Amino acid sequence: MPSVWRGHGGAVSERSRPDAWGVHQHWTDAAKKPQKVADATVSALRAVIGEPPPDLDERAPIVVRPGQDTGLGRVEVRCEDGSTRTVDGALPEDFPLGYHEVDGPAGASRRLIVSPGRCWLPDDWRAWGWTVQLYAARSSRSWGIGDLADLRTLREWAAAEGAGFLLVNPLHAVGAGFPQESSPYLPATRRFRNPVYLRPDEVQGADRVDLGRFEERRRALNEAPLIDRDAVWELKREALQEVFEATELPDEFVAWRAAQGEPLEQFARWSVLSAEHGADWHAWPDELQQPSVSVGNAADVTFHAWLQWLLDLALHDASGDLTVIQDLPIGVSGGGADAWVWQDQLAAGVRVGAPPDVFNAAGQDWGSPPLIPWRMRASGYDAFIETIRSTIAGGGGLRIDHVMGLFRLWWVPEGRGPADGAYVRYPSEDLMDIVALESHRAEALVVGEDLGTVEPGVREALAEHNILSYRLLWFEEEEPDAWPVAALAGVSTHDLPTVAGLWTGADVADQQKYVDTDPIELERGRREMLGRLDPDGVLESSTSPVSTASTEDAVLLAYRTLARAPSVLLSATLEDAIADERRPNLPAVTERPNWSIPLAVHVEDLPEHRLAAEVAQTLRKAVK
Repeated sequence: MPSVWRGHGGAVSERSRPDAWGVHQHWTDAAKKPQKVADATVSALRAVIGEPPPDLDERAPIVVRPGQDTGLGRVEVRCEDGSTRTVDGALPEDFPLGYHEVDGPAGASRRLIVSPGRCWLPDDWRAWGWTVQLYAARSSRSWGIGDLADLRTLREWAAAEGAGFLLVNPLHAVGAGFPQESSPYLPATRRFRNPVYLRPDEVQGADRVDLGRFEERRRALNEAPLIDRDAVWELKREALQEVFEATELPDEFVAWRAAQGEPLEQFARWSVLSAEHGADWHAWPDELQQPSVSVGNAADVTFHAWLQWLLDLALHDASGDLTVIQDLPIGVSGGGADAWVWQDQLAAGVRVGAPPDVFNAAGQDWGSPPLIPWRMRASGYDAFIETIRSTIAGGGGLRIDHVMGLFRLWWVPEGRGPADGAYVRYPSEDLMDIVALESHRAEALVVGEDLGTVEPGVREALAEHNILSYRLLWFEEEEPDAWPVAALAGVSTHDLPTVAGLWTGADVADQQKYVDTDPIELERGRREMLGRLDPDGVLESSTSPVSTASTEDAVLLAYRTLARAPSVLLSATLEDAIADERRPNLPAVTERPNWSIPLAVHVEDLPEHRLAAEVAQTLRKAVK
């Protein structure tokens, strides 16, 4: 059987190379210890992956750069713009970038993807910015959850403080019914946005209806101590439906909808069905389980398409001239819209995750089914291209969560724990070149979240493609002065303690409520992070209970330390800016209100917040 994987293999030893299915039976863990995958796991994954057609290499896309040989000899290239060019061997250096077509040996058309090979990044540009959990960033006018109007307020404040970017959590859609998925990292789709981020009284046509009758419910949700997504969506959906029914759809929407084509129509149909039958298409009646199904009420489909148009308008308005870096999750819900549309490309009975490491001794199961590598190639990389293009649009930046997934993913067969999985190899060179092409077209920078277990050669390959690394004070053993220039640098992330939570010990106390971990081990981890925060004892003692340093002192020290990094992007979390002790998410814990904790300060009050102003000043000085 021929190998079904193509990709980066620069530093992969012969013993750890994948088999013909792309499965690694041998791998090295985070402690640099060699591991062997059980034969039963390998057999299970091979069965799911299956065998590609024998002519796959003759009809799969060819991904090249100007100046490189296509390997096809003399061919006619049908270019994206409708022109035809003759190419003999190597592409000319000035050959247009894009998605073209050529005829393969059997006469079948195949894609010729011409990429610049390196992601777009402004020359001599350095900036600082805020990392934002948008759902948490409420204002006094929010409808119970932070929304795109609040993002506009944040952007205006950030720009006034001299920031160059905002990094936001994934904004992707979930099911249109109930319960609403709370995790931004398990969406139903990575191509369309979540209408919960709309503010009903700001959408086009809102002046045609009386939204005042929703005011009491809006205020109650906005004053609640936690974000209730079900109640928020119920309220917003009712209000948006009234606006929709009172509005004559403008020509701009009609033209936009037509330009989006079948992907939008499929998502709108899925949204209608998910509202009626639930967010998992596997549980729907058999006749509804194919994306070609028709939906009876055309107005309902139009409503969901209209919501996506409003989201497109609102995001562009919120972003303005500031770079908004949007976050791309590693996968989607197995019952969601993308899985419904691309069910023939997904590995049934498998979920992606991570093997055991120093941060999670049991490993992790992220709940998403993986794309089968050879099927991605056979489909012309359509799913991957649409995912990158949709998420990168409208903001000027992209952060790829768990960017190592472009190289390999940890597949876990259903019914087994995360420790019983195996790595499966992906065509990383093709995928990175596609990211670079979409980055170039959108003029959007790209950050790769490369935390955790990173195999040798990956960071070098990312750097070659101009994909910025992601460095955190809590993770790095080296001082920030030694961090790479080509990186986004920060202190913490949504899955890790805030500075205030770490300094006061509140984060350890929070963990002890929910995780069955030895308190001594939790405190050991805390002391290790405190050592990175204050290695020189600036705050008197990082462990002494009699230290006179305040939480604000600790936050400012963290960001003064971060400011020493030469990285092109420096980022501060809003949680740190207001000394919030609660992290947004405690991984692998379902009892805690993850992704539902609002900021304690309204976004319109941030300009008057003294600590936030000092953090901003610290990073502003660093990038001048």
